[in-house]
Amino acid sequence: MSATPRPTVTSAPSDTACDDGCCGAPMTLRTRPAEAGRHDHEHDHGGPHDHQHADAGDGHDHGPLPGWQRIAAALAVALGAELSHLLLPETGVWRAFGMALAAVAIALAGTGIYRSGLRSLLRGRLGIDALMAVAVTGAFLIGQWPEAAMVMALYALAELIEHKAADRARNAIAGLMALAPDEAEVRRADGTWQRIAAREVAVGDTVRVRPGERIPLDGTVNAGRSTVDQASVTGESIPVDKAPGDAVFAATINQGGELQLQVTAAAGQTTLDRIIEAVEQAQASRAPTQRFVERFAAVYTPAVFAIALAVAVLPPLLLDWAWLDAIYKALVLLVIACPCALVISTPVTVVSGLTAAARRGILIKGGTHLEGARRLKAVALDKTGTLTAGKPELVHWQAWNGADAAAAQRIAASLAGRSDHPVSHAIAQGLDGDHAVVDAFEALVGRGVRGRIDGTGYVLGNHRLIEERGQCSAELESLLAEHEAQGRTLTLLADEGGVRAVFAVADTLRPASRAAVEALKRLGVAPVMLTGDNPTTAKAIAVQAGIDDARGGLLPEDKLAAVKEMRERYGPTAMLGDGINDAPALAQADIGFAMGGAGTDIAMEAADVVIMNDDPGRIAETVRLSRRTHAVLWQNIALALGIKAVFFALALIGSATMWMAVFADMGASLLVVFNGLRLLRPARAGV
Repeated sequence: MSATPRPTVTSAPSDTACDDGCCGAPMTLRTRPAEAGRHDHEHDHGGPHDHQHADAGDGHDHGPLPGWQRIAAALAVALGAELSHLLLPETGVWRAFGMALAAVAIALAGTGIYRSGLRSLLRGRLGIDALMAVAVTGAFLIGQWPEAAMVMALYALAELIEHKAADRARNAIAGLMALAPDEAEVRRADGTWQRIAAREVAVGDTVRVRPGERIPLDGTVNAGRSTVDQASVTGESIPVDKAPGDAVFAATINQGGELQLQVTAAAGQTTLDRIIEAVEQAQASRAPTQRFVERFAAVYTPAVFAIALAVAVLPPLLLDWAWLDAIYKALVLLVIACPCALVISTPVTVVSGLTAAARRGILIKGGTHLEGARRLKAVALDKTGTLTAGKPELVHWQAWNGADAAAAQRIAASLAGRSDHPVSHAIAQGLDGDHAVVDAFEALVGRGVRGRIDGTGYVLGNHRLIEERGQCSAELESLLAEHEAQGRTLTLLADEGGVRAVFAVADTLRPASRAAVEALKRLGVAPVMLTGDNPTTAKAIAVQAGIDDARGGLLPEDKLAAVKEMRERYGPTAMLGDGINDAPALAQADIGFAMGGAGTDIAMEAADVVIMNDDPGRIAETVRLSRRTHAVLWQNIALALGIKAVFFALALIGSATMWMAVFADMGASLLVVFNGLRLLRPARAGV
């Protein structure tokens, strides 16, 4: 069968603005022909997602931003202009030198902004870039060239920070594509086996998967027994035993014996492909929020220009003012109205918040997510590797049927130490003591292991193996049911005389998880567990963590649907996960949190926030920091606009001079900077 090229994400160059999520624009997802040898899956969901950034129409559609080195140079030159103005003699030569420095700084930082402002003015759209260009030019022309240079450099820095922090989750799709094998070993009509491209395998074909290989396509086992690590799809921490009749997923890993499976989903229709499609659609459905300053500028900027023009023209015509005096007052108004403090207030506050978060091991991908965290009403929490450690541990064991505990421990440790099954590893690591020599060791695929120790035959296996041996009793069944109700995996040691010991393995709760859940509740954020593990295990872990709402047995699309339902029920919802299977839900959530230590690259790229130390308590800290940032942000906006409003009124009645205009602008700028830097100080709440 043929397949259409698979949607592939192409990233724009890092210094190109506004076609990749910068400035609140939608991210661009394009398609290109798949590379030779890739696992080409088709996505039949209405064509490629190509969300081009249309004309923003807000004066904020600047071209390429300068890089870090160029902005650093602009800041250094602007500082030189400030120092020359303050320290050097007021002579024509030194003044020209200072103005030249300021012009160089403005050129280094503001070329793209000037172009954007000019385009906006030509289109009749007076956005923030237009006001910045006019205000900086006006400040330069009336002698405030040091301020003009510094403001342009700081504004360019703020824009670059916004651009670099844009959501990069689109890279997650490329990582998902690499999971599934490119080829599959298919049985031909004559009974022989042939390795062909996975995209050519049809539904109903029989595929053979050897131990250690990834399963190429979804299917149903029709021959063989094995254990399969399907954490990439379901998030289950412990490999699942597979026997004839059991379903398997593409991209999961066959760990034990050879499997033959009948393909149930062709390339492009597998569970993995549905994950990819869900990530694409979830990202496409997220409409970025316009920043307050840009929305305000749509009203503020035309009003400022109109008032300044009116002051320059109407008084000479109606009140017999001198034209030079009127123009001077208009320029004073423009300097007062220069949005320096307002423009700086947002980035300096947000950057301070982002820095404070980073110091606590919380990497937030942009100010939008930092500001949005305060609105969260619910958090969907993955279980495996998120609330739990993500690896099985021996949590309980006991001798049975009068067996000697020390002897049972020695025998079980010896058998478990010879096995490569994760449950056996947990038992071997959890048991101390000497190991005995094991003869005639054999792995029982899907059941356990067996061997002879000191001439006696033993088995170390699961509940199914003991039932097949006819060694279960009502009392033993009761004990096993008690442990299974707590979400534990049971392994039993037995000889010909019966069961000698019982071992319980479980994925244990992280020490910080319960405190993290309690902290969320205190903030009024509802915690909900979403996991691919069975409902019994989910409920047991939820009880330990203090979560009332636990939902188990969820595939990636189920988690995505659950997040959508939570958004409708609670309001803004976050998702905390660590696996590939969490990527669609992470992208769909208002804010996606990923574990940085235990998490996969896919989850971290799909997430908006990465918790580097794997402490779920950092979610509550992020919410608290977001609320502090929001309060400081509005304080800064009030300071910036309030001071300007006072001096603006004074200017209108003719009581403001140029130095007062400079004070209104620079004084407000200094106030908002110092106020924003307060976020760097730790708060009592823990941030």
